[in-house]
Amino acid sequence: MVQKDYIRWLREKVGHDLVFLNFAGGCIRNERGEVLLQRRADRDLWGFPGGAMELGESAPAAAVREVREETGLEVEPEGLIGVYTDYYDEYPGGDKAQTILFFFALKVVGGTLSEGDSETLELKWFAPEHIPPLVNRQHEDAWRDARENRRGVVR
Repeated sequence: MVQKDYIRWLREKVGHDLVFLNFAGGCIRNERGEVLLQRRADRDLWGFPGGAMELGESAPAAAVREVREETGLEVEPEGLIGVYTDYYDEYPGGDKAQTILFFFALKVVGGTLSEGDSETLELKWFAPEHIPPLVNRQHEDAWRDARENRRGVVR
């Protein structure tokens, strides 16, 4: 059973204190090799589609669900690019977290590209050589590994 709104539930108990938060997302490329990025509402910066895992949810299922919610696309994981664990973030509301990201190579299998939720300001395909600065070092490191076709990275 998947518990919805895990972060809200957790923050009601611990406030803004430093906690572990698990995220899943990935790199989606189109037939021209362009990479899909999401301009995020929380920081007005570009990043990869993805989001927080819910209790009871696997990393691949979370990546698929988050991409569907944020982009309208149906995807399936083609492989794990890496797990990114040595990263810390403080969110605009003051929440602190050591963020753990499960980052997949994702293949589009259906759906229609649309800015589907309040977390997304814009979606755009970028040529790999024109990727803008990304939301944080975790996304930058994941992009470097995706660009270099690495798999099974642990940072």
